[in-house]
Amino acid sequence: MRFVIQRVENASVEVDEKMVAKINQGFLVLIGIEQNDNEQIADVLIKKLVNLRIFSDENDKMNLSLKDIDGELLLVSQFTLYANCKKGNRPSFDRAERFDIANKLYEYIIKECKNTGIHVETGVFGAEMKLNLINDGPVTIVLDSDDIL
Repeated sequence: MRFVIQRVENASVEVDEKMVAKINQGFLVLIGIEQNDNEQIADVLIKKLVNLRIFSDENDKMNLSLKDIDGELLLVSQFTLYANCKKGNRPSFDRAERFDIANKLYEYIIKECKNTGIHVETGVFGAEMKLNLINDGPVTIVLDSDDIL
C-alpha cells in the first residue's frame, strides 16, 4: 500500500466539471492499493499518516501533526501508483488490486481516518478526476508499506 502525502494550503477534486470535495490546510493523500494489501496494513499507514509531524511549529521546524493544526484530509484512490514501467513504454498495472477489493479497502481507510476525528473529504473511486491543489512547501512524503512493515 502506498500513500503519497502532499502538504497543502488547500485542495479540491472535480468529477465531470463538478467539485465533489474540497479541503483547506491539511493533506491531499493519493492512495495506491496493491494485491494482498489488507486492513492491518491500512491501519499501520493510517496511524503514521494522522500522526505525521510535517507542519511547522513556532520555530519553523516540522514538528506539528494534522491534529495539532486542526488540518483536514482529502483522500483520493490512485491505482497508477503501482505502475510498472520496466518493459516498453506502456505501464502495466498488474500489481494494483482488483477494482472491487481495492474499493472496499479504500472505504475502510476513509472510515478509519474519519474515526480519528479529523475532517475527511474524498475523491470518487474509479472516476476520472481533476485535482487542484496548492502544495505547501512543497512537501511531499511517500509512505509505502514495504518500507514501514
